[in-house]
Amino acid sequence: MRAPFRPTLYLVTDTVQCGDRGVPAVVRAAVAGGVDAVQVRAKEGSDRERLALVVAVRDVLRDTGVPLLVNDAVDVALAAGVDGVHLGQSDLPAREVRRIAPDLLLGLSVSTPEQAAAVDPAVVDHLGVGPVRDTATKPDAAAALGADGVAAVVAASPVPCVAIGGIHLDNLDSLRGTGISGFCVVSEICGAADPERAARELRAQWERR
Repeated sequence: MRAPFRPTLYLVTDTVQCGDRGVPAVVRAAVAGGVDAVQVRAKEGSDRERLALVVAVRDVLRDTGVPLLVNDAVDVALAAGVDGVHLGQSDLPAREVRRIAPDLLLGLSVSTPEQAAAVDPAVVDHLGVGPVRDTATKPDAAAALGADGVAAVVAASPVPCVAIGGIHLDNLDSLRGTGISGFCVVSEICGAADPERAARELRAQWERR
């Protein structure tokens, strides 16, 4: 049975922004700062290079209890023996992925209430809702939703949702009350001079009431 997936601070990695430090080192620091889920997003390089990267991050996360997902690449997720995979709207259909990978956590990106409402909770475990704001990290993303748009998508969803896209420390408070279980960041941690401190500040800001 798949474990529930309701992260608070979800890191999506960016190999370029992690720079010479490398993705595994940034992940290690970010988890020390409070990241409680990680998704490796690696579009560049060969399949073998992507697998090697995922395995390296998997080894960093061993014994931390932090789940590891892979963006798009179901084959890499299965080969590396990680916890899950995250799909976009143009990737393999979620139902087919569930058929071949019954034990993986399965996330799906959505940007409209209609996409969220169409999700089968027996197939998909959680949704990534966004982009909240325009972001250079993913220039081909859908139009920015804003907090009200995020709330509308979350209200239509039968599964937990995390927000993603253009989320930073100075705009995080706008997502309160939208119904999200947590939020994803990329550049706010991967591009930070001190990823551990960046993660700690994000976590503290969200948990401040």
